[in-house]
Amino acid sequence: PICTILPMDGLGTRRLEVLKGHLHGQGDVKPSECSAVKSSAPMSSTKAEVQRAFPRHRQEVLKWNGWGYKDSRFAIDDKGLTCFHGHRYAIGDVQMPKVVPWMAEEVGLELSQTSFSQPHPSPKELPSPIPCRDFVDEIRPFCADISDEPGDRLFHSHGHTCHELFALRTGKIGRLVDIVVWPANHSQVESIVQAAVKHNVCIIPFGGGTNVSGAVECPANEKRPVASMDMTDMDQILWIDEENLTAHIQAGIIGQDLERKLQDKGYTCGHEPDSLEFSTLGGWVATRSSGMKKNIYGNIEDIVVRVRMVTPQGTVERNFLGPRNSIGPDIHHFMLGSEGVLGVITEVTVRIRPVPQTRRYGSLVFATFESGVAFLREVAKQRCAPASIRLMDNFQFQMGQVIKPVPSLWASFTDQLKKIYLAKFKGIDLKEMAACTLLFEGTAEEVAVNEKRIYTIAASFGGIPGGEENGRRGYFLTFVIAYIRDLALDYSFLAESFETSVPWSRVVDLCENVKTRVKKECKDHGIATPPLIACRVTQTYDAGACIYFYLAFKYTGISDPIGAFDEIEAAAREEILSNGGSLSHHHGVGKLRKPWVQSAISPTGVSMLKAIKQQVDPQNIFGAGNLIPT
Repeated sequence: PICTILPMDGLGTRRLEVLKGHLHGQGDVKPSECSAVKSSAPMSSTKAEVQRAFPRHRQEVLKWNGWGYKDSRFAIDDKGLTCFHGHRYAIGDVQMPKVVPWMAEEVGLELSQTSFSQPHPSPKELPSPIPCRDFVDEIRPFCADISDEPGDRLFHSHGHTCHELFALRTGKIGRLVDIVVWPANHSQVESIVQAAVKHNVCIIPFGGGTNVSGAVECPANEKRPVASMDMTDMDQILWIDEENLTAHIQAGIIGQDLERKLQDKGYTCGHEPDSLEFSTLGGWVATRSSGMKKNIYGNIEDIVVRVRMVTPQGTVERNFLGPRNSIGPDIHHFMLGSEGVLGVITEVTVRIRPVPQTRRYGSLVFATFESGVAFLREVAKQRCAPASIRLMDNFQFQMGQVIKPVPSLWASFTDQLKKIYLAKFKGIDLKEMAACTLLFEGTAEEVAVNEKRIYTIAASFGGIPGGEENGRRGYFLTFVIAYIRDLALDYSFLAESFETSVPWSRVVDLCENVKTRVKKECKDHGIATPPLIACRVTQTYDAGACIYFYLAFKYTGISDPIGAFDEIEAAAREEILSNGGSLSHHHGVGKLRKPWVQSAISPTGVSMLKAIKQQVDPQNIFGAGNLIPT
């Protein structure tokens, strides 16, 4: 069974069932009635296909050198028409005639300047694994699976930074993990970790592999055998407590599988990061993840009730499920954001909610990005934000508009009328306007009240409703935009996303200053064509907001493209910090942002992290090298 549903018949019985769930995680499934709406995120791998999103050896269905599924990708045909291949998403096999002309005009795309990926390396082209026979012999009797196959080792040795993908595509493959292990439960993880301590084997936990911080890369100077601990066999909901609305779940479950299983019972976790289809619950905890619907459901630290983590010194966990405590520093905050350097997260108790009865999308248009930010600030002041509210700058708005199919004659005529209306009757410059997408969730009454309030506030800042379909499409594009980077890499572009959080008073200036700095850095590095540097405000808070940037530039004629990219991205990060932004809002630190950690949390703060690391992992068994400066 995928879970135990705790019955509602008597306090004593309920307590026994809770305890039984804690100890065993087994029991009969009793489905809940639910007539609510479907998920707002795409369930790109359906129950009809497989019982879980991916097979154990994920490279069978996922790209080894890019984002997402092998059968899903953007491509440009011989006629210069862009098409998204595959049927997992709504834009599958749809031609988009505006993409190439727009990219040619804005960022210098030339279809003759290709840089397609090299083929998957043969086993002989990959470095041989460092033997760890004694370790393998000890864990083999109880481990779900063990592999030193080249394909498994390669897949588990990288995440999705631009640096990592460029290296894979150009055949510059560095240090690989030596073995991949798949535990099936908490007890097996404990035994594997103790065996690693005994045999001095380095462990790097591996969830979805979607990180953009270099977190699962092997340290180049690591001489010990390195084992990648793939957590995705640990994908069960162990129990659901319907009275307290909590669920206890193995940490390796993929986001889309978690939502599918919960929604089958009438519940949702509500956590929807952009990587929902591929990332894991444990990964969300380990990176302090944030989701698009955090206004209702909270960030991951708000959703988590209890965490179990295995360290070389033993398991750390709280022994109660109460909503709050006052017993010193919260040990959860040693685990949240620990990025695999203290131990491996095995189980998580989370808050759940009934699936909302109503979901509606919406959109708004503002004359400028500044007026859109002012609108978001007022919504935050009044604490009436819908489930998701996001503001795109003009460049991102334009990019979203070109990723559209060939319009019908009527649709083309209607779009032209809308442009005339905005430009001539509302005085909005189509080259300056910003767009806001909205997602409302709740009961029908709650949604109606929230919609009215949001649109009333928007009107006071010159906001014009843009329709439900534009809001739906804008929300959905979040899940396919990562595929665009693979297309850009095919045509000699380097691209990356990065994010920050910043006080409201600095939002507009930070966005403008980062864009100016990136353009200057690109020019100074000899990049001939203008870069793509765009931003959106993705999450709002009482005291500030999260800003998400996209950066891309064409690197033809540059002798060291990745070196130039690293320097430009570092300059953008310096500009963010000098403008009052945080080092990261939800991507985490990994290895990529580690040089700035000390300035972000103080030398004493770093000393505290080092002391915790030394206490729980004196041999550096969890030696990924993330987060903590050396």
